[in-house]
Amino acid sequence: MSYIKENFLLKNGSAIELYHKYAKDMPIFDYHCHLSEKELLADKEFESVYSVWLKGDHYKWRLMRNYGVDEEYITGNKSEKEKFFTYCKTVGTAFGNPLYHWSQMELEEYFDCKAEINEKNAEFIWNHCNEYIRNHHLKPSDVIGKSNVKIIFTTNEAFDDLSTFTALKIKFNDFTVLPAFRADKIMNIEADRYLDFLSYLSICTRGISNLFELEEALEQRLKAFIEVGCVAADIALEKALPVAERILAEKSFNKRLSGEKPNIEETEAFKGYLTYFLMKLYAKYGIATEVHIGAMRNNNAIMLKRLGLDTGYDSLSDADSTANLSRLFDRLNSENSLPKTILFNLNPKQNVEFLSLIGCFQDKSEVSKMQYGAAWWFLDNKPGMEKHLVDLCALSHIGSFIGMLTDSRSFLSYPRHQYFRRILCNYLGVLIENGEITADIPFIGEVVQNICFNNAVKYFSMN
Repeated sequence: MSYIKENFLLKNGSAIELYHKYAKDMPIFDYHCHLSEKELLADKEFESVYSVWLKGDHYKWRLMRNYGVDEEYITGNKSEKEKFFTYCKTVGTAFGNPLYHWSQMELEEYFDCKAEINEKNAEFIWNHCNEYIRNHHLKPSDVIGKSNVKIIFTTNEAFDDLSTFTALKIKFNDFTVLPAFRADKIMNIEADRYLDFLSYLSICTRGISNLFELEEALEQRLKAFIEVGCVAADIALEKALPVAERILAEKSFNKRLSGEKPNIEETEAFKGYLTYFLMKLYAKYGIATEVHIGAMRNNNAIMLKRLGLDTGYDSLSDADSTANLSRLFDRLNSENSLPKTILFNLNPKQNVEFLSLIGCFQDKSEVSKMQYGAAWWFLDNKPGMEKHLVDLCALSHIGSFIGMLTDSRSFLSYPRHQYFRRILCNYLGVLIENGEITADIPFIGEVVQNICFNNAVKYFSMN
């Protein structure tokens, strides 16, 4: 039987009451993920437990590599069953890793299987889950419905096809799927395929032969996103860069158009300017901006060549972004062009720096206009979430926090929201029992419900 019991992670009576009475049944607003809207529209029955549980999930791949598993059993030519069995063996002793918890929660939530995941039980779990899929014809919309997900923001490049979102609106009434605008492939001017990405944007808009036309094209595409319901944008940066003068960005762009790659200085000038341009554009159209800072990408050149992007070879960056973020926010604020901003930080040593910074740019236009984003990626584990809550409470205002997200490509990732909710309720429950905050459970329960769902609905103007 599973070790995950009814009061998993809840250490006292107050925490138990907060979770079961106020948090557990709240709807989910997943305002940042990487789900495929096309797969959701197709809504096909999952082929096997491997296809929905392991295929494409680089979180799980990374854990297996840390266990010394041969790549053949991860992304190689071994059978689905062999790969599944290898993951079960791996996760069975991964104590303290969030996947040890998440995988068990996913197994119980979506396959009604309470067997503990380990090498001994792999055969039983494989057979049980595949039979469950066949008998229940399990598909993506079933997972979303079972998890009580009401709103999903996918992450879409500026040149992506938007017709899928119109079709999703017609097909599904119980939940809403909207695109978040992302221009990273247009920003990353140093990429080998940059001119291809620029060509895709040109096909959607117009010919692009200079920086002015690029800016016009990005604005045109943002308006197209807004037409299908977009209210959020996303920017991913290893580090914040100085806002360069437009003429320097133009020089870098022209050099890339000629077929030459800009040097590091020219690349950073272009990225720094375009970050500023995009955030100003988002403010113009009332688009909330999610800024993700701190991922050092593609560390393993051999595996990048073999497997491509987003396969588990990124890490935390230690680059200092605080000063440049300050100058970026201040310039936008001085121009009355600072959008609602959610700042996600991947390096926990900068939690306090970022939290103190965003407090300098709040205003009466919005409750917590500048948000400190949820513990993300390498930090969405128990200690990472607990530290996030401690720092958020100490330096900001937890009552206005917009809560958790999945940041996942897997349809089975929604138990991460319940994982967070248990940690949140336990954190507050401990404060109650210690006499550090009010013992008015219904009052605190309302705050919990707001964090779980209501605050995000208001923040993104979805009500």
